[in-house]
Amino acid sequence: MDQHRIVTAGPLLDAHGVLAQRGYATAPLLAYRRGDIAAPPWRIKEWDFYQVSNDEYCVQFTIGHASYAGQLTLTFFRFADGLRFDRTAMLVAPFGRLGMPASAEEGITVCRGGVSIGFRVEAGRRWLRAETTATKDTPAMRARIALDAPPADRLVIATPFHEYPEAFYYNQKINCLPADGFVQVGDERFVFSPDTAFGLLDWGRGVWPFSTEWFWGNGSTRLDGHLFGFNIGDGFGDTSAASENMLLYDGVAHKLSKVSFDADSPHVMDPKHFGSDDGRFEMDFTPVYDRVTSTKLAFVDNRCHQVFGTFTGTAVLDDGRAIHVTDMMAFAEHAVNHW
Repeated sequence: MDQHRIVTAGPLLDAHGVLAQRGYATAPLLAYRRGDIAAPPWRIKEWDFYQVSNDEYCVQFTIGHASYAGQLTLTFFRFADGLRFDRTAMLVAPFGRLGMPASAEEGITVCRGGVSIGFRVEAGRRWLRAETTATKDTPAMRARIALDAPPADRLVIATPFHEYPEAFYYNQKINCLPADGFVQVGDERFVFSPDTAFGLLDWGRGVWPFSTEWFWGNGSTRLDGHLFGFNIGDGFGDTSAASENMLLYDGVAHKLSKVSFDADSPHVMDPKHFGSDDGRFEMDFTPVYDRVTSTKLAFVDNRCHQVFGTFTGTAVLDDGRAIHVTDMMAFAEHAVNHW
């Protein structure tokens, strides 16, 4: 599968609201401007999603919208026993009023309905904070986390959709971010150490068709003192120009072609295998926890299984070096959305 690398900076969309360039990059070369979008405003989707995890537990921060609906969500869960707390403030018809940043290097703070979430990017670090009030089912939560983010490669992709020319997905996934901080759930504090915990940013802007289905996997770890991570994905539009598959090793990207997701298993918690068409990513996956999310409201019907577990296998860098991975905690998800 050919992989077109974008190397020239410029606007994301042309004068007709169509992607000016298609493919992948390792830096944010294309400038997103909401005003350049030619599609109807109710088709626009924008989100900032941060995840911080170690081998024991995970916290997720979401600020995002699908124009006619949006959410602020703080979620904490523990893998071993399934302990989980979600606190969400739903946003009715936010459209562009949230002021989602045009760049992944900008921050945003939103406070609604007892939930306050803020992101800040400054001096080589990403700062995450959140506070929520208690409800009948969820204790008050508080999070303060700093992610080390020195200059490094990232996955950047500009993808069209078959459905209509004004549809697109502009996405940046930044992982291998050592995390230092905590999340407090009621009276209990869960600490993240940069030696064992890593952050991930999923920054998405786009115009999507109503029905979509995707597979996504991501993970970060340290191997003999080296930062190693991967992103694998399929279903995010027309990927004929480039896939979302990439390895990261000490901050340098190594592009993969197509990775096959083992989607034939009848149960999400069955062991699975992920393999690339060139043999450079061969991993066995043993699930340990399924984070299920489901939203059904009027015509919106979304469901996702984000399954965390251990990856064991081999990844091969561009220079032919084989990276051997054993019991690396990461996730693979399957989402079906009508939104």
